[in-house]
Amino acid sequence: MTTRQSDKLGAAVEVRGLVKHYGETKALDGVDLDVRQGTVLGVLGPNGAGKTTLVRVLSTLIQPDAGSARVAGYDVLKQPRQLRRVIGLTGQYASVDEKLSGRENLYMIGRLLDLSRKEARSRADGLLERFSLTEAAKRPASGYSGGMRRRLDLAASMIGNPSVLYLDEPTTGLDPRTRNEVWAEVKRMVADGATVLLTTQYMEEAEQLADELTVIDRGRVIANGRVDELKAKVGGRTLQIRPSDTATLPAMSAALAGAGLDGVAGATVDHAEGVLNVPILSDEQLTAVVGLLGTRGFGIAGIGTHLPSLDEVFLSITGQKPDQDGPSDGAEQSVPGERSGSVTEKSDAEQGVAA
Repeated sequence: MTTRQSDKLGAAVEVRGLVKHYGETKALDGVDLDVRQGTVLGVLGPNGAGKTTLVRVLSTLIQPDAGSARVAGYDVLKQPRQLRRVIGLTGQYASVDEKLSGRENLYMIGRLLDLSRKEARSRADGLLERFSLTEAAKRPASGYSGGMRRRLDLAASMIGNPSVLYLDEPTTGLDPRTRNEVWAEVKRMVADGATVLLTTQYMEEAEQLADELTVIDRGRVIANGRVDELKAKVGGRTLQIRPSDTATLPAMSAALAGAGLDGVAGATVDHAEGVLNVPILSDEQLTAVVGLLGTRGFGIAGIGTHLPSLDEVFLSITGQKPDQDGPSDGAEQSVPGERSGSVTEKSDAEQGVAA
């Protein structure tokens, strides 16, 4: 997304030239990005790319070595106290107080955010119902399943009604049903006006939730745009032609090869699927290919177009599969005091995070 687009639509998160070093390793190496208000920005990258470091900087858990960032109108470095009251964070692993019940966990966070006792109880009960945790509300979190803890963790990040929510690989380890529940909740929050920065290695998750994507590798932004834009950059579309008679597939391929249509080359026959795959770059080429085959007398039962999958985009851009380990760059090392939930500051001297 360009800066001009960001200004026009309103940016909830603005990052410019963000740098963070861990020894000799540059976890962030001049990162620029914008997240428009009321949208989801998916941040993709191999392990060690710097995604979690970015989230930690934007949530005031660590300070960058250079660069600037504004979130919900607040300067990350100059106004951390005000910022912590309008953001929520769910980290890679559920972090709840196992000795407390689900209701007590949420009530405690509400009070830390200066909610009245009545409002803290009301919001806690509302979120427990929203995440299907009401029946387990009085049980210690130590007895919760992994999926239940994850839902409680996400509820904790929402109790302060954050205007900006950071989700750092929020569905890691969840079963498909619970993952879908989390996705539905994120969509509901965005529909209510929240802005979400989502880091993930699940391509399906990125396609389900993200309005735009930013790909980070070795601390640098290497691509950004909408899902369909990134797919188009990688290799354009493939025209898939299904003939009325699959026996004509070789002849159709030969006819295209001999026609010399401008920019059309490399048609391949997929006998298993019974289709002819033709790489194309424009609607004009699509029309030319179908028109040629029609004039040559080939019967066509159906046509369709196919964009590269997001997995293929990721592999093409980064050179790594989504679940392939990247270099161990220290960017994902633990930070003392990090916990999921709403971020708050209990005193001027204390730079911790309360869940």
